[in-house]
Amino acid sequence: MGRQQVAVRGGSIRLGQFLKLAGVVETGGEAKLRIQEGEARVNGEVDTRRGRQLVAGDLVEFGGEILEIVVQAGD
Repeated sequence: MGRQQVAVRGGSIRLGQFLKLAGVVETGGEAKLRIQEGEARVNGEVDTRRGRQLVAGDLVEFGGEILEIVVQAGD
């Protein structure tokens, strides 16, 4: 499983938006469907809410990747 850090502005982001930002889904619709199907894990637990608020330090497992939320420099 690969691991990458993804910088977000403002310190928090919704799960669906984060998956698009990280480039693991193409559209918001795809994110919604895949999240509802239980494909996303946040901090080790399946989360089916695309509006789940993520903050720095959260880990998202999706599509064989581990994505760590970090605050973008300057924020």
